[in-house]
Amino acid sequence: MLQKVKFAPGFNKQVTATGGENQWVSGDFVRFRYGTPEKVGGWAQLGDNTLTGRNTALHHFVSSDGIKYAALGTNRFLYVYSGGAFYDITPLKSTTTLTNAFTTTQSDATVTITFASAHGISKFDIIRCDNFSAATNSNFDSDDFDDTNFMVTSVPSSTTLTVEMGSAESGSGASTSGGVRVKHFYSIGPATEASAAGWGLGLWGGTVAGELTDTLDGALTSGSSSIVLDDSASFPASGTVLIDNERIAYTTNTTGTNTLSGLTRGADNTTAASHSDDATVTDASDYTKWGASQTGDIVTAPGLWTLDNFGNKLIATIVDGSSFEWNANATGATSTRATVISGCPTATTQTLVSTPDRHLVAFGTETTIGTTSTQDDMYIRWSDQESLTSWAPTATNTAGTQRLADGTRIVGAIRGRDAIYIWTDTSLFIMRFVGAPFTFSFQQVGTNCGLIGKNAAVEVDGSAYWMSENGFFRYTGRLESLPCLVEDYVYDDINTVPKNHIYAGLNNLFGEVTWFYPGSGSASNNRSVTYNYMDSSPQRAVWTTSSLARSAWSDSHIFGKPHATEYDSDSTSDSTVGNTDGCTTYYEHETGNNQIKAGTATAITANIQSGDFDLGVQGNLQGDTNAGEVMMKIRRVLPDFLTQTGTTRVTLNLKNYPTDSEASSSLGPFDITASTDKIDTRARARAIALKVSNTGLAQHWKVGTFRLDIQPDGRR
Repeated sequence: MLQKVKFAPGFNKQVTATGGENQWVSGDFVRFRYGTPEKVGGWAQLGDNTLTGRNTALHHFVSSDGIKYAALGTNRFLYVYSGGAFYDITPLKSTTTLTNAFTTTQSDATVTITFASAHGISKFDIIRCDNFSAATNSNFDSDDFDDTNFMVTSVPSSTTLTVEMGSAESGSGASTSGGVRVKHFYSIGPATEASAAGWGLGLWGGTVAGELTDTLDGALTSGSSSIVLDDSASFPASGTVLIDNERIAYTTNTTGTNTLSGLTRGADNTTAASHSDDATVTDASDYTKWGASQTGDIVTAPGLWTLDNFGNKLIATIVDGSSFEWNANATGATSTRATVISGCPTATTQTLVSTPDRHLVAFGTETTIGTTSTQDDMYIRWSDQESLTSWAPTATNTAGTQRLADGTRIVGAIRGRDAIYIWTDTSLFIMRFVGAPFTFSFQQVGTNCGLIGKNAAVEVDGSAYWMSENGFFRYTGRLESLPCLVEDYVYDDINTVPKNHIYAGLNNLFGEVTWFYPGSGSASNNRSVTYNYMDSSPQRAVWTTSSLARSAWSDSHIFGKPHATEYDSDSTSDSTVGNTDGCTTYYEHETGNNQIKAGTATAITANIQSGDFDLGVQGNLQGDTNAGEVMMKIRRVLPDFLTQTGTTRVTLNLKNYPTDSEASSSLGPFDITASTDKIDTRARARAIALKVSNTGLAQHWKVGTFRLDIQPDGRR
């Protein structure tokens, strides 16, 4: 007889397949809408090119001229997207005009650029060249250099650097000939977040074992050829020392005069610099280099931006660095670059514009503006109202400061409908504008609910949703722990080292909050988990999981559809010569049924599978007593789809025992179309799971209520 099979909305991954009767237990690229599953919408690449580095910041806004902008911050560049094109607005740190600057070697792709003085550029920084005059005896010309971005390959000394060309020198080799203008961009940071190596450790770029220290006996210039210590007797005969942020290699230790000589300044891609008398000198001979194995729980910070807009001005902050502004209404705006905000703190983890009062708020910032060493991870500053440059509190302005008390650092903040939500690593605070004399009030509203990563929270309709180290939370005026039927699946596999790559995105079109996160062994987001706040009820929270990988997301409020970015660490298909950081692709979502990249459409292979269902002794499905007591025989399946485009595949997965491997019906899987009335099958099993999927282009489906022709078939 024909029997309906119904399943509760959402995935339940907290049970076995057998325990998931009447439920969906797995799937990919599906969502629930009005209680029934469907394949997600497609996505298509925006713009003709990919972007250098990993994008982890995406912000949409509209200028007063009505022009829509998307701002994107990668670990190397700051871009705006408008009218189908990308524009590089990355701020410049310096511009230097050089003559007799180039050295090349025949059959080698390396070009050495020599500066007249210390350049302050590090390995992996980005430079841009123009006004190139051809180098004698070289095949490289203006076409190879003008208006071209290069990633610096190495920094042999404080006055030289190298870049790798796309091809080798075919001439005899240039020697100190050729002129160029070199523009140096602000350094944002590495693409990856890693454990126990590199940025942010005790020493710049690493750490040392058996640390020894002494002090300088006399100041050093960037060109000094020897180092005099108060006492060099305990230092190795040859090795490396660290002074401030410069590593210096030496070949000779003359203990009678306490002198280190045979120097290589700016070793290991640091920068030669001047150092004051009595500066600390650290023996770094046992230095643990970037990426080398090291015991410890220190996590290095990736290069990140935070983005917001102050009216027509984009506010972009390098995390733990400076803040910049870019005026969208300026003449020729897309051909101008962001510039440093004068008077603004120079070391800040995040900036945010408060509304409607319009203060620029800096989180995790300096107690003394302009002194980066005073950065306090729990300290908050805000500017005077309607000002980006006035930060000193006075009796006649609204600038001010506040230090939070619970936690060790401010992880992230978002703007809500009537407040700013601030998360530390342990707690949630609410910041509200109250006017004079205090300007803002601060209230702690939650504990043991800290934010897992800087971008792991969103706000919608007055409610904040976020991911913590120990679960998912919501704040609606009171703190709630979100029940989650996929929680173990997510937290048992998530890689928490690159936690600042975790990104929460709102898709208001479908009532979804999605967290994109890196799975075990991955340094990039390669999985996602979605909470459907529109379909969820007190009785059942609707969650799904997916392999959709996105590094940033922005809702449809500006462009009409959500936009997102995808990062590929292995790609070099961008405009930066020598790029080793990978590339980012920018997409519009909820468009069509395919994924389109570089003009090529490929299928989105979506699927959903139920838990096992079986027969009771009365011959009834789902919930009868003594379920699974008898075998069942399935002769027909009557498919039911609310919508169906193209071909959809239906599979009956058969088991006799819970530990059995799934086996498909002998006549299946079944490829059906909108005109398919029934599926004839020969299936016999104690338990059956239903799977719906697709494999081809332009296919879409939304599942209704299937009916199966089932009869009892004995107990063996």
